[in-house]
Amino acid sequence: MTEENFVAETTFPIRYAETDAMGIVHHASYIVYFEEGRSAYTRERGRSYAAMEEDGYYLAVTGVQARYKQSMRYGQNVTVRCWIDEMKSRTLIFAYELLDAQSGEICVTGTTKHVCLTKEGQIAKFPESWR
Repeated sequence: MTEENFVAETTFPIRYAETDAMGIVHHASYIVYFEEGRSAYTRERGRSYAAMEEDGYYLAVTGVQARYKQSMRYGQNVTVRCWIDEMKSRTLIFAYELLDAQSGEICVTGTTKHVCLTKEGQIAKFPESWR
């Protein structure tokens, strides 16, 4: 992450349904938190996923990477930080940090890679209005 990057943040409580029998967040739930981070990012930048889809384009996930540094638990509040790490003509990489909202400790880091698709499923260049 560089200083000139816009970083969106959203905070919410960890729900019981996202945890295992020990009350620890299931590893797959962190990927859902990444998605919430992306949604917050697009809203804070003035566009929603729905508005993008109305333009006839979609962001398909082509890769996910997560590094679990410390588990999170039911009852904690998680803060998701999200920013664009790399943008090319047809692909985009979002980066994430998931923090314990109270302590500020980073618990999970990760990235998701996306490709721009048309409604017909064809790879396309990002519209200029998205850049």
